Amino acid sequence: MSVMNVTLSNFDEVKNSEKPVLLDFYAVWCGPCQMVSPLVDSIAEENPQYLVGKINVDEEQQLAQMFDVENIPTLIVMKNGKVVHRAVGSRPKAQILAMLES
Repeated sequence: MSVMNVTLSNFDEVKNSEKPVLLDFYAVWCGPCQMVSPLVDSIAEENPQYLVGKINVDEEQQLAQMFDVENIPTLIVMKNGKVVHRAVGSRPKAQILAMLES
């Protein structure tokens, strides 16, 4: 499954997902975001049991505010519409997967 580009207009689909959700809040100019992005992409490709989305904080400021994102990259895991894990900064793939699996 590929990564979903999450916007305010399609956020209800993400929020109501029956699958665990991984959200990557990023900006194109952010160096650490560039390091996390390929990891998020590979998690999406290898794990169809998860819904994986990316949110560009410059384009979707309202979503960034809803999640109190002050630093990027911020990774958020949601289950049943609620935030269950949050990590700020670059993380190795194994740590990101552990957030989804716990």
